[in-house]
Amino acid sequence: MQGANTQRTPSLMTGDVASKREEILSYFLSTFARYEQLFELLVDEQSFVQKPISLRHPLMFYFGHTATFFVNKLLLARLLSERINPRFESIFAVGVDEMSWDDLNEAHYDWPTVAAVRDYRQQVREAVSEVIRNAPLSLPIDAKNPWWAILMGIEHELIHLETSSVLIRQHQLARVQPHPNWRPWPSTAERQAPLNQLLPVPDGVVQLGKSSSDDLYGWDNEYGQHRAEVAAFSASQFLVSNQEFLAFVADNGYREPRWWDAEGAAWLEFSHARWPSFWRHESAGWQLRLLTEEVPMPWDWPVEVNYLEAKAFCNWKAAQLQQPVRLPTEEQWQRLYQHTGMGDERTPERASANIQLDHYASPCPVDQFAHGEFYDVRGNVWQWSETPIYPFDGFDVHPIYDDFSTPTFDQRHNLFKGGSWISCGNQSLGSARYAFRRHFFQHAGFRYIVAETPAMIPASNYEHDKLLSEYAEFHYGDSYFGVPNFSRALAEHAISAMAGRPALKALDLGCASGRASFELAKHFKHVTGIDFSARFIGQGVQLAESGQIRYTLCEEGELVSYKTRRLDELGLAPTQHKVEFFQGDACNLKPQFSGYDLILAANLIDRLYDPAQFLAHVHERLNVGGILLLASPYTWLTEHTPREAWLGGFKKDGENFSTLDGLKTTLQPHFKLLNAPVEVPFVIRETRRKFQHSLSEVSLWQRIS
Repeated sequence: MQGANTQRTPSLMTGDVASKREEILSYFLSTFARYEQLFELLVDEQSFVQKPISLRHPLMFYFGHTATFFVNKLLLARLLSERINPRFESIFAVGVDEMSWDDLNEAHYDWPTVAAVRDYRQQVREAVSEVIRNAPLSLPIDAKNPWWAILMGIEHELIHLETSSVLIRQHQLARVQPHPNWRPWPSTAERQAPLNQLLPVPDGVVQLGKSSSDDLYGWDNEYGQHRAEVAAFSASQFLVSNQEFLAFVADNGYREPRWWDAEGAAWLEFSHARWPSFWRHESAGWQLRLLTEEVPMPWDWPVEVNYLEAKAFCNWKAAQLQQPVRLPTEEQWQRLYQHTGMGDERTPERASANIQLDHYASPCPVDQFAHGEFYDVRGNVWQWSETPIYPFDGFDVHPIYDDFSTPTFDQRHNLFKGGSWISCGNQSLGSARYAFRRHFFQHAGFRYIVAETPAMIPASNYEHDKLLSEYAEFHYGDSYFGVPNFSRALAEHAISAMAGRPALKALDLGCASGRASFELAKHFKHVTGIDFSARFIGQGVQLAESGQIRYTLCEEGELVSYKTRRLDELGLAPTQHKVEFFQGDACNLKPQFSGYDLILAANLIDRLYDPAQFLAHVHERLNVGGILLLASPYTWLTEHTPREAWLGGFKKDGENFSTLDGLKTTLQPHFKLLNAPVEVPFVIRETRRKFQHSLSEVSLWQRIS
């Protein structure tokens, strides 16, 4: 690859059909061949099946995986009609991260021979080439176009070109061999690293997120919108070099607990690391492990570490400089990228950065490629950020690869930016958003910044708990079978009953995920939501703070879909500042929860351990003349309420005694029933094909004393 002009990611919006076929075919074939050439670095069959590290599959898996990906995705896109090798397309399908569905148990695998996988890859090459030459094609190619799956397969192969090269670098030296097309940058072992310094980056606005009209392929997490005003900060002119990092090592940095957070300390205890993973300390001095060899330490190359090591260095550096040193956020890195005039377009010729395999198969000196006053804003090694990956507003998964990004929205995968010497295609763009677990190693280093503003960590989690997800959908999701949103319907009943009455404060008791609280805040100046479950309260708090909630929905079995709901889309954004949530026991509320003009208790009384006690004291929380709205399907269950505490639903003195009878009896001293109860339907979605359709009886009571 030395000096090779590698194929660039193609334009998706311009050109004619015939030339676009040829461009994509060339992109596919060159990527497919380059990937196979990487595996020529392995010396024998055993090198393919022996794991380089315990947390990943052997390289045999990745050799077959990218070809299988093409088949599986083109089948979903209906560009292929049948499988090529069902067995291979099963064993090579999944297993790239520490996810729950990754099966790393070698007892479950009977790996095929290298020759068999090479033959399979040749069959896939021919099948995909045939599709590109002959499948119907219309331009532009957007995410809804079946051809998107072809670009997805190519870019996926480029991702694994890089991640597989890291595994090869972590392999035993006896398992790898030099290759004329994978030579490292010429040795600079005798050269000192330049002295790093902090340079100013002025404040500015960054606007992130691709649109559907973007001309280049992107992964789902790159789409949507995110705008940020970035305050001025200072950034290191160079990436942190091996020499600069050596000072941290020499100062016993790996043994000093105060530099490491809890996650970093746990990793240290597990790994017993004393210096960066690719460093070697031999009798002859420091060495650096590259793809296929160890070389005398090039001190002026960037250090390559995981996020935990980079963060520990920054903590140490902050103490040295007596300044707030840390890693940049994604927004700050983008501001630096913007400040130095970097563009996001394809590079048509050899890049003015160590990227896209345009130069050599290794990092290079940190002062080799200038980008304005700074160096290596793009390329050489990836740069860790403080930002765990999260979805932009408007994020949506692609239906044929719904688990590319969403499993990483877990606050455990941090973004790194800028690309490395082997980052090709989408990875080479400034808009690229790739994230790895913080203890993983890639061709990644870092630059540090000094900023007075703390790093803001955006919420990224998708709620996976089945019950919480069902309630999130129940409160904020779609309507089913023509049944209106239950929480909104109850709030409308309550607001209608308040006609002519004061509407200062409302209490949503048993608020669950909080939709009724926001709906009531359309009419009331302040609404308090209380629920016994802290987990439910968390959803309301998240909406009140961020205006959105993300959750998964069970489709069938283990298959899920992903949803985002925003208060502004529901017309509830103006109520955001009028609502607050607390955890509390309806049967034993704290004294401060009083003086309300309305109390709404939705589907609550048949879930209380002592509903009579609640009803006997609820008037104390309500102003005279105020309204109590009770809604319940009266589903009395002993797992929630002891039989002797039921308000109704049994025989009394030989006659039926309904819950409404019990309510009248219990509430009579302080309330009057305003009108006849009504039934309000609600639907709870469990799976794509299973729903609970229930009726809740709604009664309105006015406090009279």
